[in-house]
Amino acid sequence: MFEGITKGLKGALSFIERSRLTESNIHEGLGQVREALLEADVNFDVANDFIDRVSVQAVGDRVLKSIRPSEQIVGIVHQELVELMGPVDASLPIQRDGLTVLMLCGLQGSGKTTTCGKLARMLKEQGHLPMLVAADLQRPAAIDQLQVIAEQIAVPCYTEPATSTPLSVCQNGLKEAKRNPEIGVVILDTAGRLHVDDELMGELEQLDRRIQPHQVLLVCDAMTGQDAVNSAKAFNDALEVDGVILTKLDGDTRGGAALSVKAVTGVPIKFIGVGEQLDRLEEFRPEGMADRILGMGDVVGLVQRAQEQIDTDEALAQQQKMMDGKFTLEDFRKQMRMMRKMGPMREIMKMIPGVGGMVDDNPDMENPEEDLRRIEGMIDSMTPHERNNPERIDRSRRNRIAKGSGNPPSEVNNLLKQFDAMSGMMQQMAGMGVKDRMRAVKEMSEGGMLDPGAQVRKEKTRSKRGSVDRDQVRNRKRQQRKNARKARKRNRR
Repeated sequence: MFEGITKGLKGALSFIERSRLTESNIHEGLGQVREALLEADVNFDVANDFIDRVSVQAVGDRVLKSIRPSEQIVGIVHQELVELMGPVDASLPIQRDGLTVLMLCGLQGSGKTTTCGKLARMLKEQGHLPMLVAADLQRPAAIDQLQVIAEQIAVPCYTEPATSTPLSVCQNGLKEAKRNPEIGVVILDTAGRLHVDDELMGELEQLDRRIQPHQVLLVCDAMTGQDAVNSAKAFNDALEVDGVILTKLDGDTRGGAALSVKAVTGVPIKFIGVGEQLDRLEEFRPEGMADRILGMGDVVGLVQRAQEQIDTDEALAQQQKMMDGKFTLEDFRKQMRMMRKMGPMREIMKMIPGVGGMVDDNPDMENPEEDLRRIEGMIDSMTPHERNNPERIDRSRRNRIAKGSGNPPSEVNNLLKQFDAMSGMMQQMAGMGVKDRMRAVKEMSEGGMLDPGAQVRKEKTRSKRGSVDRDQVRNRKRQQRKNARKARKRNRR
């Protein structure tokens, strides 16, 4: 997510950190920041205003005469990023009595129907029973898609034949919801178009006027960049949108839409879609997004994901096992499965402070998911006795595990070595304070323990290149010594 803008901003800010700060080179560095924003498809006026605000603060005496001026500038950029995207109130106005009506609108292909399901799932987890209403009568199979989603999350869905009108579907859906006292929220999935047009806006304006939803939420595809911003402005001009849901943010390498929507339209981003699964909808937090854009991680976001996906009692039991030195490969496998529920491993690792930058800087760390699957396959090929007593795994057992998992014995050996080192480190971390734990996490990352497939990739790379002949190494060293002697002779002359 946002790899392009993160790399550009880090490069520009590192230039400022390397320089002896003066007003001129601050302006030069901020020029690079502006260039990074524009390359990330941030709105032109938004990028200029952002740089103007940062410049006013960055060239002041408070910064230039401070002990660590470069850190002050990073802090200013961070705060301005937060201001650019916020403030945000991600809460929804759920009524205590009666129905709460939410209307979702957007262009075709933005992920609107799937987002209806994600929002319904989130509300259900919060203790509300939502009902979906299939009012998108334009797109073929939109009604069927919403019904399938409703079945997956076990919520009611109201539908009518495609020959009906969107207004009658919504009105009849509300009547149906009022008959069931358990239903507290109605989510209207309205029609979209390939582009903003008068017919679409007329239909939505009629629904807005007749149904009077409590909130209108616009669904935008983050990967379309400034097109998403322009469509958001058009929808807001017609409907007075209450909030934006940015979808496909996990595939957006630029970030222009996220940084521009609020500034251009005045409408806050309330939620973000970070995956295709129905549990991949998050509240939008400008502070966490600014942290991640600047490569600082996002601890709060990481904790929230963990609380949603990881069983608390199971996690406490695992921690106690670490403290007691009884952490086994069976426990390790359980932890891997819990972590994979939180989302793609590459994104999770980027949320850990001090680790995100290493993920971006390490081209080999392209697909940790595949490495975890390979490791899980090796553990699955072990007997319960071997998982709970990994020190008992001898050569013959390693060969059997390797054959069963389709991996060479050397990879099984590397797994056992890494697990032994990691379990010892985790046992030490269990008794540490927060700062010491963060330091230990960084050490584990630098040692490759947070990237379980690192050793595997090294072995593969080594086998591809072929083993280096020892005679070649000797000849190279001999030549280096000769060159050094010649250099010494020249210096004496």
